[in-house]
Amino acid sequence: MQNLAQKASRAAASVLFPDTCLACRTHVADRGTLCPECWNRLHFIAEPLCDVTGVPFQHEFGDRMVSAEALADPPDYRRARAAVLHTGIARQLVQRLKYGDRTELAPWMARWMIRAGSALIEECDVIVPVPLHSRRFLARRYNQSAELARAIAAETGRAFEPGALARVKPTRQQVGLTATQRRDNVRGAFRVPTGREIALAGRSVLLVDDVYTTGATISAATKALLRAGADNVDVLCFSRVVPHFSD
Repeated sequence: MQNLAQKASRAAASVLFPDTCLACRTHVADRGTLCPECWNRLHFIAEPLCDVTGVPFQHEFGDRMVSAEALADPPDYRRARAAVLHTGIARQLVQRLKYGDRTELAPWMARWMIRAGSALIEECDVIVPVPLHSRRFLARRYNQSAELARAIAAETGRAFEPGALARVKPTRQQVGLTATQRRDNVRGAFRVPTGREIALAGRSVLLVDDVYTTGATISAATKALLRAGADNVDVLCFSRVVPHFSD
């Protein structure tokens, strides 16, 4: 009887709230999926890619290759990965999660991130989201990066520490700023609150954000985590801006 009631409940829900594409709201067979048209416009990042930054290469150069940019200017983090290129549908999903109160998107986006960052997740001790400043958090009421990080932690069983990193400087929006302006904007913006070092000391941290653009925000956050005693920091984002792959 209980199974029959559950089936009836699901059937009623499917009529009242039919499953729709995460991007365009077209009806789809399964919840949390994209329609074929939107799926074809989502560009997953896969090998070949830089072993450090995760930037995709246009040609195959062999295993564990490192880009010239990473060699010339090594990042503060150990490795970075992103699920998809920040174009088209991916950009639309990020904007809806970030500005459109579509927090229900986070678990589905997180599943793609888990696939892209499985090696990083396997080696991490704790998952920390890139935080919002308190003013912006009050205005938005949620942190999109924390929603993604929470979903990843719940799916993988890793420790989730949303309060281990704080944004103490009310930075400007990064959109429209040059790379230099972005670095200046987030310099000194992050700090590990007093007493939270114990959650990080000697541990491998997975830093989670929604979009990797120039890396300025990620770099500033990583430095704060390392200063607090983190053994190393890996980075996992949903999407990544890659100029030579832009649409």
